[in-house]
Order: sequence, then C-alpha cells, then structure tokens
Amino acid sequence: MQARDIVQKLAEKADIRINGDRPWDIQVHNDELYARVLKQGTLGLGEAYMDGWWDCEEMDAMFCRALRARLEQAFSRNMPYWLTEAAHALFNLQSRARAFMVARAHYDTDPALFRAMLGPTMQYSCGRWEDVEQTGAEGLDEAERNKMEMICRKLALEPGMTVLDIGCGWGTLALHMAEEHGVQVTGITVSREQLAFAQDKAASSGADVEYRLMDYRSLRGTWDRVVSVGMFEHVGRRNYREFMDVARNCLKHDGLFLLHSIGSNGALGAGAGADPWLTHYIFPNGILPSPSTLVDALERDFILEDWQNFGVDYDKTLMAWYENFERGFRSGAFSCTERQRRMYHYYLLSCAGAFRARSIQLWQLVLSPEGLPGGYCRKTQG
Repeated sequence: MQARDIVQKLAEKADIRINGDRPWDIQVHNDELYARVLKQGTLGLGEAYMDGWWDCEEMDAMFCRALRARLEQAFSRNMPYWLTEAAHALFNLQSRARAFMVARAHYDTDPALFRAMLGPTMQYSCGRWEDVEQTGAEGLDEAERNKMEMICRKLALEPGMTVLDIGCGWGTLALHMAEEHGVQVTGITVSREQLAFAQDKAASSGADVEYRLMDYRSLRGTWDRVVSVGMFEHVGRRNYREFMDVARNCLKHDGLFLLHSIGSNGALGAGAGADPWLTHYIFPNGILPSPSTLVDALERDFILEDWQNFGVDYDKTLMAWYENFERGFRSGAFSCTERQRRMYHYYLLSCAGAFRARSIQLWQLVLSPEGLPGGYCRKTQG
C-alpha cells in the first residue's frame, strides 16, 4: 500500500478528508507529505506545514478530531519519536547546565511578538474563562485576571505575607499579588527578557516585588507561600523530586504551595508527554507530567489538599492568543518570516485542538507540608 493510501485511510478514521471541502479537511500541496509523515510522525507533519506543503482552514478542529480518534498513536512508530523517548530515558535534559536553554530558544526571542500575542496582562498560561462574557481576544485579559485572583484566593493571601513565585514569567502575577493583596513577592525566571520587563514594570508601580535571574535549584530562604505557574513543564521527570524538595524547603511549615501545570493523561514511556515537534521548535527539553509521576514526586514532601482540572479553558486561551498573534502580525506590531508565522499557527492551533480533545490537561494543585487544620475548602479559598 502506498504512503498516500495509508495516510488517507488513517485520516478517514477521524472523518478528515484529503483535499476535502470542509473546514477541518487537509489541503495537500505536495504529495511528498504522505511519506514524510509516515517516516517522521508529528515532527514531519509540523515541518511540512511550516514548509507550506499543506493547509487547513480550521487546524484546531482538525487536530481535535485526529486526537479524539487517537491517530497520534499510529504516527508514533518513527525515528523522531524513538529519539525523543531515548533522550528522556538516558539523559537529564533539564539539568542545571541546561536550565536556561528554553529561555534562549523561546522566551527571549522577540519581546514584541509576546506583547502582541499575550496582551496587556502578559500572562503566558491558561486563563479562567468562567463568568467571562466576551469571547476570544476580547475576553482574554479578564480571563487572565480571573486566573490570577483565583490563585490568590487558593493561597489565602493576607497582607504582610511573603510569597515565592518560581518561574515568574514577565512578572504580572507577582505584581498582582503585591498590589492587590499587600504581600511581599520574590519572583525567579531563567529569561533575561522576562526579567527586564518585570523589573521595569515593578519599578514604575512601587510594589514590594523583587525579581531574580536564577534556576530554582539555587533558591535559599523561606516564604509563607510558594506558587509556580506554567514552569513545571520545564522541570523534567528526573528532577521532579528535587523540585518538590526545593519547594518544601522554601515553605514555612504552615504554608501553602500552588502548582499550576499542563499534564498528560498517562506515562506510557520515558518520553510520553514530549511531542517531537513541540520540543524541537517551541519548548526545548520540555515534557508534561502525568498524574502518577506528579503524585510520586510530591508524596514525600506534601499533603495534596486540592487538585483542579480546567484544561478546557486552555482551548479558549490558545485561540485568543492566535487571534492576537494574527492581529499583531497584520498591524506590524512585530515582524517574522512566513515560516515562523506558520510555526506559531501550528503551535497555537494544534495545542488548542489537543486541549479540546481532552488529550492534555491543565491542573492546579494546592499542597501543604503538614496538612491544614480542619482541611482545605476550595469553595471559600478558590
């Protein structure tokens, strides 16, 4: 059977047609696509899109259908997949020496692009869309503010508390906690661009916030609260227990730790949760935790007080980022090549489809070192 016939047969299982007339159907411009996808899996599919070999009017809907039909399993028996699997099995890809790689490859690349894509809140993590009336880019800022305030409630912040933000990004959450809740915040990042942005914004506000350029393994000191949003995906499974040890050592005995992370549905192998295309072009060395790997890492340091999944909100967040990205590109807010533009299309829309298909999740865990007297109540705190 020829490569084209194999790919078409697999696509039909997800009700996706080659050169069909529906928005989620794939339009093929180069017939070498079929062999490339069979040989290289998702890496080949993504690179072929970047090269202009195929298009899809609603790529997010196409990926949602493909993932619901579990087509990724059929395209995982290839060299890029096995190399990813072997790399995570044999090496510590997120060691101290490699901790700053993701910043150089992604977060430090183009400040103007991120300002356009993320909007005024500069939050590069899932918004909370509950009770947000506006959709898409129009409602994004409110959804992100809702997320930040939800985190503050879950942490039960009180004026005068000290808070450590591990992976503070552009500093918006730290600034929000300091300005709105009267706490003193220390934020750390591995990105020089994020650090500069956060320091400039904090200086103009006068809030009690300090930002540091450092890896979490260099942390010393204790805080009343610890929070980490959208950073755990860069920790790596070989380092999960050390990360939890660090968080526990940084937390006072009666404190709370909120961990916010994308997660995979299961750990089928050492590289499960690491897509070859995504780790090559967007987040080098990244890997998603599974429920079992996460619990195994935290159980010696923490009591699990609460675990919330609102991954469906990430679909809306990614689609809003996509709208902002396109608006920014067309208005000249930033510049990029057509290949880079297609790279971001593939990244944002494939991830939106994955969350919509429930193939990946978004978790918020609330952890305590010794257990809260009387227990934890999300109704009042989150």
